[in-house]
Amino acid sequence: MLVNKGQFTDWLNQLIQVYQVYAPVKEDDYFCFKKINSGDQATLNYTNSKVPPKEVLFPRSEKLFCYRCENDGVQLTEQIDESKKIIVGLRPCDAKSFLLLDGVFNSDKYHDPYYLIRRNNTVLVGLGCNQPAATCFCTSLGGGPFATEGLDLLLVDIGDRYVVEVLTDRGRELLSGMELPAANQEAQEAARIVKEGAALSTQVNLEGLKSKLDVIFYDPIWDLIHEKCLGCAACTYTCPTCHCFDIVDEAEGNEGCRIRNWDACMFPLFTLHGSGHNPRPTGKERFRQRVMHKFKYFVDNFNAIACVGCGRCIINCPVNLDIREVLAEIQGSEVRSDKQ
Repeated sequence: MLVNKGQFTDWLNQLIQVYQVYAPVKEDDYFCFKKINSGDQATLNYTNSKVPPKEVLFPRSEKLFCYRCENDGVQLTEQIDESKKIIVGLRPCDAKSFLLLDGVFNSDKYHDPYYLIRRNNTVLVGLGCNQPAATCFCTSLGGGPFATEGLDLLLVDIGDRYVVEVLTDRGRELLSGMELPAANQEAQEAARIVKEGAALSTQVNLEGLKSKLDVIFYDPIWDLIHEKCLGCAACTYTCPTCHCFDIVDEAEGNEGCRIRNWDACMFPLFTLHGSGHNPRPTGKERFRQRVMHKFKYFVDNFNAIACVGCGRCIINCPVNLDIREVLAEIQGSEVRSDKQ
């Protein structure tokens, strides 16, 4: 199908009447996903958002339930968000991240209703990457600038129009009433040229990485590669697949709420026990945990790498610590037996 960009804004305005619509919005010198009240607030001419759209489904801070203690017991009020949502303009790498998060929040051992209800009520309208950033390496993780995995619709920007690829019934339903023309040969050719021109400059060698990580937990390489890290957690807070959280009660008097907040394995308090013992007492252990979690533990548990190659951790690191260089260093290190 084919839609011109003027029509697209009108379409967003129609959707806003029914759905909560989230789209990339410019704030200062960066982009982030925000709920929009008008179609012209969406800015789809962008490279990628600073924070991924995962916070639409997994907010950085959310109430799980509220409570009030009475003489005859405790009254609980659930805080489930059942509103219908659309995320418009997310990149294919971010759509893939939702598939990885699905495994975490909907596993054999754990079902998270807060995430799952939002997920089931959300339609994903992706936007292909005409010009991937120099820090992108999605193709090394099985993705691509125009990958469709996890999306309901994919938009291909061909200038003054979008070629719309319908990928699911939910996507098709979203377009009902639009009466869009089919993409003609000229538009299809323009889309093909755009796709072929969206080449990534970086490839990361992941072959054999898991096997190597299986045996280097105590390897001296961790003494070196963590040294640059400040432990600020910018990498985890901007990562579309990181999902650590903390739960606290905020109470006053006889009432309060239970709150879930994003947390990060890069913080020393994350693993601090009540006894005072911390199994990850220094940056070395915390940095090792981050690498191991994404490229070994997640593979062990979900048969997938917990990275989509979006490059946000590289762009937002204040000391230019590049995960691609870290992985290359691990790949190039000697194979040593794992001895403590």
